[in-house]
Amino acid sequence: MNIDKEHIDFFTNLVGADNIYTDKAHKRAYSYDATRTYYEPDAVLFPRSEEDISKILKYCNEHQIVIVPRGAGSGFTGGALPVNGGIVLAMEKHMNKILEIDLENMLAIVQPGVINKDLQRHVEELGLFYPPDPASEEYSTLGGNVSENAGGMRAAKYGITKDFVMALRAVLPNGDVIRAGKRTIKDVAGYNIAGILTASEGTLAVITEITLKLLPKPKFAKSYMGIFPDVSSAMNAVFKSLAKGANPVAMEFLDSLVVKAVQEKLGVDLPSEAGALLIGDVDGNVEQEVAFQLETLRESFLENGAVEFRVASDKSERDELWRARKGASQSITIYGSKKLNEDISVPRSMLPKALEEIYKIGSKYNFNVPCFGHAGDGNIHVNVMVDGSSREQLENGHKAIREIFQLVVDMGGTLSGEHGIGLSKAEFMNIAFSEEELALFKRVKEAFDPNGILNPGKMGL
Repeated sequence: MNIDKEHIDFFTNLVGADNIYTDKAHKRAYSYDATRTYYEPDAVLFPRSEEDISKILKYCNEHQIVIVPRGAGSGFTGGALPVNGGIVLAMEKHMNKILEIDLENMLAIVQPGVINKDLQRHVEELGLFYPPDPASEEYSTLGGNVSENAGGMRAAKYGITKDFVMALRAVLPNGDVIRAGKRTIKDVAGYNIAGILTASEGTLAVITEITLKLLPKPKFAKSYMGIFPDVSSAMNAVFKSLAKGANPVAMEFLDSLVVKAVQEKLGVDLPSEAGALLIGDVDGNVEQEVAFQLETLRESFLENGAVEFRVASDKSERDELWRARKGASQSITIYGSKKLNEDISVPRSMLPKALEEIYKIGSKYNFNVPCFGHAGDGNIHVNVMVDGSSREQLENGHKAIREIFQLVVDMGGTLSGEHGIGLSKAEFMNIAFSEEELALFKRVKEAFDPNGILNPGKMGL
């Protein structure tokens, strides 16, 4: 769509000329995310306040102008792409303040443009802890994290974003401002609107303020690595260790393809003979608790076929272990110019069978499928590596992805553990949900956004 000059004039008078852009450079800069797919907006707006957002949405609703909320644009599924043009509502310039840290009630109140890691650093200086740590934590915004229900490596012990959202302020498409949730630990009055808005990918309302639960910062932490001869042994060790009483902060998985890629691209010293690695942290407020957790993991890993169990002796060794894990995604490009990156999630006990079948699907199409991710919570990043210049490989890659999704759903799993649905997975929603469930989603969308102006086309809505 092309926005008439009268609309541009209205927005310019509202937010000022330095907060609205229609030039090619800005439209290009806000046309893509981590999918590297491009859709240019007609304009980019930088709201200064909740009041600005309310007036913008009310005007857009009255004039049927599409609005797409955007944080840092770090998403992997196209959730912030302006597929129908319209206006990108960018939060990072002004709506980026930590408004309050309540030490007595251990909560933070932030605007949606605050960077995840900035909040982590700030509260840790006060002896508190915000656990959700997506791989994009250094640049992704908390508003984006809430909109996608982001996870992270510490999810095995501490959970994901939804487990820390206590309350939200948000603007509905008609301009009305609502508050969902409370600062209280318990709140069972009325529908859980905050829960509905979390993971809604900006399709229902524009989040303007987030109240997040904080925890006391653990006093001690250590990192470990289990070395396994094959993926099956490692996957069995995951759910059996947890069932035995282990409670690691993180339990991250790298298969042999990823190990090779990290060695080649980053020069990290990893055991080259490993068929799979499990890397993670344990923490606690007393050293005995950390020691107990490490011993529980060591015993269980060895019982399930581990060749060796190592504990990082100092910060340098710990940093090197995590450099390997955090560098996995960028390193696997040695296997293909384009990766079809999916973040499937299955019950942990199904991990051995799921990985076995996923590798079979890769072999069927003659693709390398390096896998890594959050094994401790059953969330694995499956990467079908293809030649991006080959139409045949791209078509076969998408066939492989459809088969993987069907496999995962048949095992009681889901299409996404943390990246969301956005554009890239919208076509697969009918694998995971019945016609009745999809119709219910659409009715929820219509209840919030009857004119369909807010982030249309995402999640198949």
